[in-house]
Amino acid sequence: MSVLKTVALSLLLTAPTLAQAKPPLREVKEIDNELYYIAIANEISKQCDVIAGRRMKAIGVMWGLRSKANSLGYSDSEIRAYVESDAEKARMRAKGEAYLAQKGVTYERPETFCALGRAEIKRNSAIGVYLRAN
Repeated sequence: MSVLKTVALSLLLTAPTLAQAKPPLREVKEIDNELYYIAIANEISKQCDVIAGRRMKAIGVMWGLRSKANSLGYSDSEIRAYVESDAEKARMRAKGEAYLAQKGVTYERPETFCALGRAEIKRNSAIGVYLRAN
């Protein structure tokens, strides 16, 4: 077989693999954003005694996100690596802290978490749906 035919054949065999390359899960916005909303809601519920997290709702959504990631071709081990990654946790934390600071929330004033939580619940926002007032 000529060199040209060998190269063409190898390109044909690898083309489907290249076309199926998946972006990192952090770039799949429908998954990454939802995990971000859940993380913010969780932090609000931890810092504010009068607001609780809707944990069963969050767990249900996370199972749905896992199914969605699986349907996009991500294995359970790839999903686990993304969720447990120290780098991803740090990225998500920095993103969350920036959001909280933008909203005037500080750890020195826990009542600011409560104010934000109540506002998110009232707006029925992407974060607020994971919270309930006690």
